Amino acid sequence: MNVINSLDPLSFPLYGTRLIEASAGTGKTYTIAALYVRLILGHGMDQYALARNLLPPDILVVTFTEAATKELRERIRERLSSTARYFRNRKTEEADPFLIELRYQFSEDQWSICAQRLELAAKWMDEAA
Repeated sequence: MNVINSLDPLSFPLYGTRLIEASAGTGKTYTIAALYVRLILGHGMDQYALARNLLPPDILVVTFTEAATKELRERIRERLSSTARYFRNRKTEEADPFLIELRYQFSEDQWSICAQRLELAAKWMDEAA
């Protein structure tokens, strides 16, 4: 019997090795980009006391083809950039529930720092593994 688990990108554990496997059209790219944003921000990782901040060269995302890799890289870059704009209060589109809740979990005085980290990571995406 197959067990189907729903994945909440705001509470999914970000330590250890994780496998996300799902059919086409189920939101894998959206979820991977959301998890990537959380990794860049160090969201939910306080109890694991990371020694340093992560940037794209420190994060490995695996997919199957060069075309899929290119598309995933661009979608993550765009998610990093749009999240940075949201943290700077320069929304270009309606924020989705993930962005609203994510920003809410940081104090307002941290928003500028979060935006800077996200912008830096977007610029580093060409170095992503």
